[in-house]
Amino acid sequence: MNKNMTKVLALAMAAAMALSACNTTKENNTENQGETQNSGNNAANTETQKPAESNEDKYPIKDLVIARAANRELESFNFLYSQRQEDSENTTNCYDGLLECDNKGNLKPCLAEEWGTEDGGLTWTFKIRDGLKWVDVNGQVKADNTAYDWATGLEWVLNFHKNDSANTSMPMEMIKGATEYYEYTKSLSKEEACALTAEEGSKFLEMVGIEVPDANTVIYTCITEKPYFDTVALYNCLYPMSKGIVDELGVDGVKAMDNTTMWYNGAYLMTEYEQNSSKYLVPNPEYWDKESFRFDSVTIRMCESTDVMYQLFDNGEIDYVTLSESNLHTITSDPNHKFADNIVDDIPSKYSYQFHWNYNKNDEDTNVVDVNWNTAIANKAFRLSLYYGIDLTEYYKRTNALDPLKCENNFYTMTGLCHTSDGRDYTDLVKERLGLGDYNGTTMVRHNQEKAEEYKAQAIEELTALGVTFPVEMDYYIAGGNQAALDSANVLKDCVENSLGTDYVTLKICTYVSSISKEVRQPRLQSFLLNGWGADYGDPMNYLGQEMRDVDNAVYATTYANINDVEETEATKDLLATYAEYNRLVEKANAINDDLDARYEAFADAEAYLLSNGIVMPNNYGKPLCLTRINIHSKMNAMYGGCNEKMKNWETSLEPFTTAQIEAYIAENK
Repeated sequence: MNKNMTKVLALAMAAAMALSACNTTKENNTENQGETQNSGNNAANTETQKPAESNEDKYPIKDLVIARAANRELESFNFLYSQRQEDSENTTNCYDGLLECDNKGNLKPCLAEEWGTEDGGLTWTFKIRDGLKWVDVNGQVKADNTAYDWATGLEWVLNFHKNDSANTSMPMEMIKGATEYYEYTKSLSKEEACALTAEEGSKFLEMVGIEVPDANTVIYTCITEKPYFDTVALYNCLYPMSKGIVDELGVDGVKAMDNTTMWYNGAYLMTEYEQNSSKYLVPNPEYWDKESFRFDSVTIRMCESTDVMYQLFDNGEIDYVTLSESNLHTITSDPNHKFADNIVDDIPSKYSYQFHWNYNKNDEDTNVVDVNWNTAIANKAFRLSLYYGIDLTEYYKRTNALDPLKCENNFYTMTGLCHTSDGRDYTDLVKERLGLGDYNGTTMVRHNQEKAEEYKAQAIEELTALGVTFPVEMDYYIAGGNQAALDSANVLKDCVENSLGTDYVTLKICTYVSSISKEVRQPRLQSFLLNGWGADYGDPMNYLGQEMRDVDNAVYATTYANINDVEETEATKDLLATYAEYNRLVEKANAINDDLDARYEAFADAEAYLLSNGIVMPNNYGKPLCLTRINIHSKMNAMYGGCNEKMKNWETSLEPFTTAQIEAYIAENK
């Protein structure tokens, strides 16, 4: 194997040694031991050597109880089909894939014990562990989990009639023959396509760049060099599926499987599931990682509000809760409050949130094209008046009232996604191009009232000539009957109208009953939606590709912006030209595969162009405050994929962690 694979083996051996000592801060302790051994001072060695902590010290909670919001119920147990975080945050505990990550986001072995590329990322080899098993909900072995299951899994994903196009974008973008196979299955009848397999001699293996030379080896061939391909291994599209479960349940049965019919290869079995109420998980007795710490049981309770969760935490009934603005005020207004010393900065979510403008809006009352809004939002000066003018500080307080500007987002991609060879965060490249200043804790970085007023005056002049009437109404939709959503919407309304004036824009709060997709997004009634993207793999293309015009898999461009249906007119010609140039810049960047630094520089050009033209407007990062008996910094923490909520090696405390304890842990584990 190449140097990459040798390095992985070394890391795996180091991890195994640390695990045998029951110590989850493996890298830090290994480094400390090395420094001690090399110091040449026996007295210093005695002083700096720390006694090993026992399982009881680090993992006192045996039966974990957590709560999730009622609107975060999972919809699918089929890991290959789901594209929702609400699903993966549950099912990641039931399924394992090739790789996982540590609490610093570094890739580490999972079902593949070693991996690497010998040709710059054109082909990738993963070596699968011996002795892996698929089990049922009762822990009874159903089949061996071998390399052949990754071929079955990829065939399922790429088969139009089996997986309904879900999770196809990455393999079609990267793996040789994937697009051709997808189109081939699409041309077949459902019966013909569902009869296809990934067995030896199959059409799938003939067409697609995947080889399974033996039960322990999977080889992927990419369309061109993809030096970041291994980061895709954390995402659903490269997960395994046993042919045995397809034979047992049939294609329709696999599509509709639940916790009682699915097969497990992950850390836990979901032995009880009551929709919209609770889930109960126990350790998988056949799990490969015998040295890991797993809870004796995990109970997940669905709750209607953060206030209910807070009360449950206060009563000792759950082990973690994010703090609402009102909860936080209750604690901070009383210096003697029982939780006064326990407020903790939560791990930032891996999602970058934006205002996604709708460029082809329909009017709710008449269900015909909303000409006034569509003409206004097509105008660059109007978009930039919003970009520079709206002060969102009060809105950010809904998430973090102590330090709201920690939530400010000025990028499309997520910070921490990838870094240049000299260690710079990719978003720093975008920041340079946008000419943004530094966070100062008192004002939004991009808020510039002088520029906003200039663009406002320009927009009024240009749009009046096109027949636009003012104020321009912005329709914003929330779930009906959700008081927290209404409170946030009212704060957002004040931010917009106070920043720009009700003579220019007004924000109308609208409601839907049960499905924002069916009731709002599909009929195109919104002026904008607030939504966030979390990376599926570690490269800017996964973000920036979502905004490309006339690209079927570009989620935001096709289903939020509706830009593909905008016809060229006097009002829209500049907008469409901007999209064309953006596409060109993204394609140029994506063609660079032999120099990651050059690739990131080119993507930064594309992202800065997107933002400086106001095509989307960055909104926020998820950086809430919380109370926790879980050391949140001991959890997996990748900026891509779906394994971060895997409940393995989570350090805990019987009492809520204090602010000082978490800060000390962060300092010790930098």
